[in-house]
Amino acid sequence: MDISDFMIGGFAAMGAICFTNPLEVIKTRLQLQGELAARGSYVEPYKGIFDALITVIRCDGWSALEKGLVPALHFQFILNSVRLGVYKTAMNNKWMHNRNGDVSFFRGMLWGAAGGVTGSFCASPFYMVKIQLQARSNSKIAVGYQHQHTGFINAFRNILKESGFFGLWRGATGILPRVAIGSSTQIATFSKAKSMLREYEIVTQPILNTLTAAFGAGSVVALAITPPDVISTRLYNQGTDSFGKGILYKGWWDCAHKVFRFEGLQGLYKGFWANYLRQAPHSTLVLLFFDLLISARDKYQSI
Repeated sequence: MDISDFMIGGFAAMGAICFTNPLEVIKTRLQLQGELAARGSYVEPYKGIFDALITVIRCDGWSALEKGLVPALHFQFILNSVRLGVYKTAMNNKWMHNRNGDVSFFRGMLWGAAGGVTGSFCASPFYMVKIQLQARSNSKIAVGYQHQHTGFINAFRNILKESGFFGLWRGATGILPRVAIGSSTQIATFSKAKSMLREYEIVTQPILNTLTAAFGAGSVVALAITPPDVISTRLYNQGTDSFGKGILYKGWWDCAHKVFRFEGLQGLYKGFWANYLRQAPHSTLVLLFFDLLISARDKYQSI
């Protein structure tokens, strides 16, 4: 096990989120819009991705598109240092290969899920703060519960005061299925796609091979991850009662049931296109930066 694999995974994700955080803000707002309300029964301050971008800039200013960036950087580093570090370790030790020496899609899913679940649980407090900061907006366009945080540090202080230390992991049950599905799908698809593109000589140039495989992986992830992503956003952003418990949802299944009951299947896919436009380039950039950094390290060590 090479500890630098874990560090490189974290830095690769931090680089990617700097480019994709604005879409993360838009996705969060769209997912919270019309919470537990039937379609057509609520005001929609955001009519779509591009309208949401213009609305956020007009009402909250350009800087609002980078809301939650600081906790997002922390979350991405912790999550992906573990997730991609586990992936690289599994690849190096042939744990993702079958008896014929080929990369196994299902073993890739297993190791992707294992790394993703471990990393996301450790980073859960930062994800909560990220969601709550991204949701906070001008009252004219506010959606979802509005937490009165003034910044990154203030958010942690408020959560600790309201819910105690373990309150920082409230909603963690929501992110575990999200990351398990997303990470397993991404890692398995990326690894298999890279191997097949090389094997059949479709795309053999290293950087283009990584880009093509990563974009394909990101597209598949967006389809699989949106429902659990909506659920995790709702769980993390809901307000709390005097006992520090969520006021709308008791947990993952309760949230999924209520969203489907009141908003239908479409409710579970709110923000899909924002998620897709964010997920595909984010996955591409993370995996591209990861491969480039690994190659640069290996080249340096060989000198």
